[in-house]
Amino acid sequence: MKRYGVEFFGTFWLVLGGCGSAVLAAAYPALGIGFAGVALAFGLTVLTMAYAIGHVSGCHLNPAVSIGLWVGGRFPAKYLLPYIVAQLLGAIAGAGVLYVIASGKAGFDVHGGFASNGYGEHSPGGYSMNAALVTEIVLTMFFLLVILGSTDKKAPAGFAPVPIGLGLTLIHLISIPVTNTSVNPARSTGVALFAGGWALEQLWLFWVAPIVGAVLGALAYKAFVRSDD
Repeated sequence: MKRYGVEFFGTFWLVLGGCGSAVLAAAYPALGIGFAGVALAFGLTVLTMAYAIGHVSGCHLNPAVSIGLWVGGRFPAKYLLPYIVAQLLGAIAGAGVLYVIASGKAGFDVHGGFASNGYGEHSPGGYSMNAALVTEIVLTMFFLLVILGSTDKKAPAGFAPVPIGLGLTLIHLISIPVTNTSVNPARSTGVALFAGGWALEQLWLFWVAPIVGAVLGALAYKAFVRSDD
């Protein structure tokens, strides 16, 4: 149960820290942190939680990562569904707390997006569904390569949270204009449940693409990176 509990809290922290930075601070009058600040916030949530809970659960915080680690031979199948449930519940709880905070400001409208992921007219830069699909698949694939490679038994011990956190930051720097960056079905689901409408209608892509990308990343790791011995 400790594994599932820390996955809940870790994913809660990811949504509150990452999506919270987007909703509360990205466009704050005159002093907003912008895309770069939001990207760094997501990376920092993973970096801090990896050191805090990595020794308990591995700090997945992401159904696509759990599936990718399973495909990569790093995660037992018996834990897969409970991990995903814990991550989803943590993301929803994090989004709920963020909603309570954000709704305390006059004029707040959750239907404006609430840091939800989208494509077409709901993409920050107006990118198409195909562009969003390719972006999410490719970036999740490389995220899994970074995770699996940096935690390989031949990689320097104790440093994995740094490249993983920086990798997620880089992913957001690339793709916030395209999809508002998901690479994480739990993160997408948590805020979409509160935004409703189009966010729920487009949610399918932010489950399908990250999972496909994670599987491809795990297969690439096994073929080209994994230590043979």
